[in-house]
Amino acid sequence: MHMQMRKSEFVLWILLVLAITAATTSIFNASRSQSAISGNSEIYRQLDLFGDVLERVRSDYVEKPDDSKLIEYSINGLLSGLDPHSTYLNPESFRDMQVQTRGEFGGLGIEVTMEDGVVKVVSPIENTPAEKAGVLPGDYITHLDNESIQGLTLEEAVKKMRGLVNTPIVLTIVRKGAAKPFDVRIVRDRIRINPVRAEVEGDVGYIRIKQFSEQTSDELEKAVAKLKKEIGANLKGYIVDLRNNPGGLLDQAIAVSDAFLEQGAIVLTRGRNLTETQRSNAKPGDITDGKPIVVLINGGSASASEIVAGALQDHKRAVIVGTRSFGKGSVQTIIPLGAGNGAIRLTTARYYTPSGRSIQAKGVDPTYVVEQELPEELKQQAGPPRGEASLRGHLKNEGEEKENSGSSVYVPKEKEKDAQFQFALNYLRGAKDDFKKADVSAPKTTSPN
Repeated sequence: MHMQMRKSEFVLWILLVLAITAATTSIFNASRSQSAISGNSEIYRQLDLFGDVLERVRSDYVEKPDDSKLIEYSINGLLSGLDPHSTYLNPESFRDMQVQTRGEFGGLGIEVTMEDGVVKVVSPIENTPAEKAGVLPGDYITHLDNESIQGLTLEEAVKKMRGLVNTPIVLTIVRKGAAKPFDVRIVRDRIRINPVRAEVEGDVGYIRIKQFSEQTSDELEKAVAKLKKEIGANLKGYIVDLRNNPGGLLDQAIAVSDAFLEQGAIVLTRGRNLTETQRSNAKPGDITDGKPIVVLINGGSASASEIVAGALQDHKRAVIVGTRSFGKGSVQTIIPLGAGNGAIRLTTARYYTPSGRSIQAKGVDPTYVVEQELPEELKQQAGPPRGEASLRGHLKNEGEEKENSGSSVYVPKEKEKDAQFQFALNYLRGAKDDFKKADVSAPKTTSPN
């Protein structure tokens, strides 16, 4: 009886809120009142169905369930059914996310996503336990310490992979081309990510941006200043390497783009209504003093990386070299749910490049397409290119089926074998190789502004 009352009170409370909302709407917009009532009637029915299922699970499941877990599972199901990037962050996951965006966290050192119920490796982070153990982009992790992760959320799987520094964990990996699953033992370590690395390549400055965390724009300024000082007057230009950069903070993508631009739009974001369109503009000041820039991208360049590449390409501020990017053109907003309740990561908008291109499920096409040759030992393991368009439940985009978004994510460790890097060097030094220039003329997409 107590259980029935709780369910009834919950449903009645929701119905009361909806009824008040419907009544208020009808006062201010009488023409829509009938459709609002009709829509709310369907919500009432669905809420009643949810209440019936919740009550049945609580009363009849083989073991007494945890009520808080039931609600968490329900929220997760609601959000994950929307698209691959919307999710619930319980309080612990929310704290972990905040730590990660600050650029330091504990674990194995891999960027992961969830695909078909298992964890897929997007990219191992440089100089971390995962990379040193041989984990590769595209690997599927099916078991952790011999326990299946089937049925876990991405956050739950990540939580299991994290732990005390110097403690081991065994990952069971399924790899394309491998005869059978195999185990990899990795010892956890504290993962400190410097988001930007700068190297002198003779008369060219090389800048590797690994992710867009809170320190990225500040570290970029330091990197450019370092290269200017070390190379001096002979500096011919910069290579900005965004390959296998999964993205990060939107404001950092805007700041990085702004660092290379004197003026103009950087990115346009548009929500459900046209009135929700926002435009971010560059401020005067180019930290490179107008030097030529080549941006490297591949199938692992996603989200914030694509914002930077698209903005610099549209303004003809940089030449884009490599292969088509991942195609994640949606914006996720972190919405805290109050003290102790965690947060939701909700897809709230699509973003567009300054010319009005939507990259969602399409990606950024490079100015010069440079394919990276796979070594023999990896050719049998490489599956088909996978991008945003291959993710189940992704936001659709007009013409995406013809675009075949996504491309290889392989980058050789030896720079002399890195065709994309070598092309960039030759381009900046005025000795372009005979690569076909891609058609990157502004598409017919209507600008949202």
